[in-house]
Amino acid sequence: MYPVGQTLRSTTAIMSTEIRVKGKDISVPSAQIDAKTVIATGNWFKKAAVHDEELLEGKAIGDPESFVARLKQSALNADIFTFAQQLPDITPKFTYHLEWDNLAVIPITTYAHWWKNQAESSVQRAVRKAAKLGVVVKRAELDDAFVNGIVGINNETPIRQGMVFWHYQKSSDAVRRENSTYADRNIFVGAYYGDELIGFMRITYVGKVAHILQILTMMRHFDKRPANALIAKAVEVCEQEGMTHLTYCNYTYKDPKSTLTEFKRRSGFEKVLLPRYYVPLTRKGRMALRLGFHHGLAAQIPKPLVRPLLKVRSFWYGLRSKTVKETV
Repeated sequence: MYPVGQTLRSTTAIMSTEIRVKGKDISVPSAQIDAKTVIATGNWFKKAAVHDEELLEGKAIGDPESFVARLKQSALNADIFTFAQQLPDITPKFTYHLEWDNLAVIPITTYAHWWKNQAESSVQRAVRKAAKLGVVVKRAELDDAFVNGIVGINNETPIRQGMVFWHYQKSSDAVRRENSTYADRNIFVGAYYGDELIGFMRITYVGKVAHILQILTMMRHFDKRPANALIAKAVEVCEQEGMTHLTYCNYTYKDPKSTLTEFKRRSGFEKVLLPRYYVPLTRKGRMALRLGFHHGLAAQIPKPLVRPLLKVRSFWYGLRSKTVKETV
């Protein structure tokens, strides 16, 4: 889910807010609680959360008890409400049902410290190789040239990491719009080979915490290691901007042997656990929490079956990718 703008479509307590799920914009009901936009997603079971809570400055929830009381009084009709604490606040503070979010985090001190003590030797070699082969990594502006470069990267392949790639064949206007949220807190970094953009990264910072929202490179230039060079540049930028943490989504995923987890581990990211709370708002919410259905039906798949199912999905999308390429 990536941040997009919200639009008020009603003068009543219920609004419609656009969110992005799997690359598509959808409208969901929302309500304003303590100047925060709370969205509700789901059909038979509705889960409420503060929109883009991890990207909001200040505490997303200052007084949970008051916030929940007002949410119950709204017409949002959600069954459960979830919220999390934010870095660097990792010690649980509340008595609600607690689970743990896992984040991939690099504690920032200096670039030299990261290079010597956090990045593995394979990453150091990759960064040196990128520079030796002529890859130049630098800050960029979200201008026409950069947007068109992103479009070129997006359109390289319809399948990435065994999944349909959400950004394939998106227009330049859509790319610009998606990357323009939180404009005053964005940093863009590009990896160039000659005049060609072969990789890019978007960082959005909140206080002293920098979040990598997207990093994408061209597969045909994998040998030049632009992804490693982009991470190295991100650490350098964080030091320059006085950041204390650099995050890159989750550390672990459904697949315990994810290559992305391994990439992050070698790059110096650590697994950091953040408290996440679930507050039932209705009888249905209490029942779902008790049965573990608040994570959805997919979460009920036994872990031993996850990796085989992911392989089947990857094989299926591979066939689809081949068909697409043959018909283009």
